Amino acid sequence: MKVRILSVFVFLFFALTIFGCGNSDTKGKPDLVLWHWMTDREEAFLELAKRYEEETGIKVSFELYAPSDAYSQKVRASAQTGTLPDIYGLLAEKRDYAAFIKAGHITDLSDYMNGFIATNKDDYAKLIKKGFISDLTYDMEQKFKEWRRIFFKKALEVNIFPEGNQWGVKPGIYGVPIDVTNIQMLYNKDLFKEAGLDPEKPPKTWEEFIEAGRTLKAAGIPGLVSGWGEIWMIDCFASNYAMNIMGKDKVVATIKGKVPYTDPDWLKVFHLFKEMADEGILAPGIVAMVNKSAEQTFANNRAAFSFNGSWCVNVYRGMNPDLNYAAIPPPLVNKKNPMYIWGGAGASFLINEKSKAKEEAISFLKWLTYEPQQAFLSSKTNNLPANQKCLVDIPPILAQFADDMEITTHPSILPASEYSQVIEFFNKGIQSIIIGEKTPEEVAAKVQEVKERRMEWTKKREARKKQNN
Repeated sequence: MKVRILSVFVFLFFALTIFGCGNSDTKGKPDLVLWHWMTDREEAFLELAKRYEEETGIKVSFELYAPSDAYSQKVRASAQTGTLPDIYGLLAEKRDYAAFIKAGHITDLSDYMNGFIATNKDDYAKLIKKGFISDLTYDMEQKFKEWRRIFFKKALEVNIFPEGNQWGVKPGIYGVPIDVTNIQMLYNKDLFKEAGLDPEKPPKTWEEFIEAGRTLKAAGIPGLVSGWGEIWMIDCFASNYAMNIMGKDKVVATIKGKVPYTDPDWLKVFHLFKEMADEGILAPGIVAMVNKSAEQTFANNRAAFSFNGSWCVNVYRGMNPDLNYAAIPPPLVNKKNPMYIWGGAGASFLINEKSKAKEEAISFLKWLTYEPQQAFLSSKTNNLPANQKCLVDIPPILAQFADDMEITTHPSILPASEYSQVIEFFNKGIQSIIIGEKTPEEVAAKVQEVKERRMEWTKKREARKKQNN
């Protein structure tokens, strides 16, 4: 009796293994699982998954996990347990990105981006037969001989680890951008007109911005609103002006410890925030305001200026479809240096190096970044497409953001990265300047003190490593 039961069990086990396990449909093609955190794109993603299955027979499951903090925790936990999906996004700093690559969780896409693909129909058919690529049309695949060329250069940069990078990652392209973003100044044309300002002549210089703020204040209209309760938004604004005042090279030299934060140029950056506070240009409670609240304030015509990203186009449309506004680069302080703005890939997808359907996942991301799909995503979500060929039919306000993609930069693409403790003291120090708790000089001195202490700790750690080796 026991032998019979055991035989039945073994039969059922193998039946389940053969017929019930794995990611396969009845045609033998693997299903794909993709994780994301983008609640505003869920409906569009599901529609694209439906279209892809109709075209290829491959089912793509978009699994949403939100908010972003919960999503990040899930990805990290899954990396530790080896249960990451075929495709996923990573919300983390560049050093964490590097750690995932070195741990074998992310595929190097360089060959695919640079043209590793079948060159004729016979070779293409062989690759399909061997299961190396999915059964998409030959003509579509030919469009991706040089996949990287379809993207904005700035969109790819955040996913590139160059030769000699500080994290020791093999040089290559590791992610696929699906949209791009940048952060700029916005102004309300109706409030400009109400205050007697020309709505077609926004400020181009810092002096003009301050003067406009005074005019608005005299008319009882709040000036600038932004989510500066979220310190990364302050960091973004300050970084823009640091680049403009002293140039990118000096900013990088500061990060490397060669220029102190007490340098006169850094004091100029800190004094910009004091000047805005002293002139009464900043919206009340700005240092405690999360970006969503700031967006509601601007969308409801309760502030004339906002500092926000291109994602706001979709947000403002939902809050106030009649909002009359435009986007401009932050006004210049130093006319001799360009104004760089934060930007690059808004969201990128990575392919799990351990995925059994890696080639299928790559084919899907090629399809997702092809013009028809990029145009659909952009129209449904009002985000800038990563594919630079899809800018023809975007709304005028999005076009204003797109026009400035070439002047974008981001901390992740600089040749050095600042210590997180220094960044925290820097941004919280600016909050204290705005509310009048500390002077720019006091904040600069404290930030430099933290910087030197952190550099000394790193130096001692490296010495210990050498000694142990």
